[in-house]
Amino acid sequence: MSFPSCAYRLTRFLRLILALLYVGGIASAQVSPTATSQASSLSLEQAARIALEKNPLRKAALAETKVGSAGIQEAQSFLLPHISFSELATRGNDPVYVFGSKLRQQRFTTVDFALNQLNTPSPFGNFTTRFSGNWNLFDSFASWEGLSRARKAQVATREQLERTDQEILFRVVQAYYGVLLASRQVEVAGQSQKTAQSILESTQNRYDAGFVVESDLLSAKVRVASREQELIRARNNLALAQAQLNLAMGVGADAPYQPEDTLTEKSLAVVALPELEQQALTTRPDLKKIEAQQSAQQLSVAIAKSSFGPRLNAFAGWELDNPTFLAGGGGNNWLAGIELQIDIFQGGAKKAALARERATAEKIAALKQAANDAVRLEVRQAYYDQDSSSKQVAVAHTAISQAEESLRINQNRYDGGLLTITDLLGAEEAAHHTQVDYWQAVYQSYISYANLELASGTLNLHSPVLMP
Repeated sequence: MSFPSCAYRLTRFLRLILALLYVGGIASAQVSPTATSQASSLSLEQAARIALEKNPLRKAALAETKVGSAGIQEAQSFLLPHISFSELATRGNDPVYVFGSKLRQQRFTTVDFALNQLNTPSPFGNFTTRFSGNWNLFDSFASWEGLSRARKAQVATREQLERTDQEILFRVVQAYYGVLLASRQVEVAGQSQKTAQSILESTQNRYDAGFVVESDLLSAKVRVASREQELIRARNNLALAQAQLNLAMGVGADAPYQPEDTLTEKSLAVVALPELEQQALTTRPDLKKIEAQQSAQQLSVAIAKSSFGPRLNAFAGWELDNPTFLAGGGGNNWLAGIELQIDIFQGGAKKAALARERATAEKIAALKQAANDAVRLEVRQAYYDQDSSSKQVAVAHTAISQAEESLRINQNRYDGGLLTITDLLGAEEAAHHTQVDYWQAVYQSYISYANLELASGTLNLHSPVLMP
């Protein structure tokens, strides 16, 4: 098969691809305005507030704080007296049971002293109504230390909730600016497609005039097809980014929200690295959580020590015994007392429990030191990432104007027959990449700043990265 025949078939194939892509672009353009018109305008601050209300991770952390509150109530219950009520119905001919039941019902007579009545009594029924109570008066302060431990545990859950809020805010910032970046990428892809189309039209005119060969025309058509594919991919990435934002907010993936902002450069002030490190060590909620857990574990050690001490309990009970459930005719009695308990020997179980609690305390202390070191490193990494991102924005902005001017010069030289199509397409590719790199750098500058605030523990609804 000759080269002209191959080139002709390739040309027809490329034209078919362009036609299909063009039809798909029209269909997308017809659907997109409708979807956008129905979407609610959404600012970043609004997205953050929605996330703090509906995100399932936040709900889980909030439920954990309720668990901590319940733990405090449970610990307080050990300081109060416990009262119980019971209703018991029994029947039998056990000699001891019958003898005692008749005494409690105050129905014992001299006839019941007969040997046959004592040894083989007739079946006897008893309905017992009982109120009983006990009160731990002193347990070597174990209950009070248990209450303090529960309060420290609740502090840990509150700090975890605060850290969860910060992580959710970071995800929302990342997803929101991800949508803005995807929108810019659609614009860049559309502009690149128009530029490629302009080069194709210029090459077509020069080919018709006999100034260039057919391979130049085919190269221009291939570039247009490539830019069309990038435009389709950019639109799909935008749809995916919008779904990711919805999920970060805790709403359905198809929720009708449309960010009202656009991705632009913004100057964000950053404090010195030593100050950021110190700020992180004093304000990070996850570090405060570990401190609360460490305090709680120290109280667990104290509780284990308290188990070696004495315990003083008070108890009381009142009992009503009747021969039938509804009728009276029975008797009642009460009993009260105080009990002192001291464990003499339990096979070393308490010593083992104390050793376990002390070992756990040593473990938490080591984890706290490791967490502090990790936070310092995390702050440093976030600081340097933010510094690099902010500087890359300026460099990328300068590269855009340079690449656009280079493309203009190369276009004129190609039209004058001084350059090949390869040189022109190379300049177009460079201009395209500078646009992509610039918006990626702007996006990264916001994300790295939010990550720096997350690392330092200061990310909140009033952070500069969330404000317009």
